[in-house]
Amino acid sequence: MAYTETELALIVTTLDRLRTQRLPRALDIKKKVDAGGTLDEFDINFLKEIFEDSSFTRAAVHTHPEFQEIVARITHLYHEITERALANEQARAGGADNS
Repeated sequence: MAYTETELALIVTTLDRLRTQRLPRALDIKKKVDAGGTLDEFDINFLKEIFEDSSFTRAAVHTHPEFQEIVARITHLYHEITERALANEQARAGGADNS
């Protein structure tokens, strides 16, 4: 697929941000919740920012379906993080088991 200069710049910037900032931070948070930890204020703010950007991401995938797989994988990672964090919070509150 041919991209305009603007599209290419946006794609490169977005992928670089994912590689250098978002993915490493998300993986750190995942390790934390997989070890039984809960989300702190910084983690929650990070995830909120990701969710706020999701409308842009959905539009980008609609326009550029070749990025659908990577977006789906990242979305799944964020889902795993939030699901596990919720389970950890419930376990701490005595409301659920940790599995």
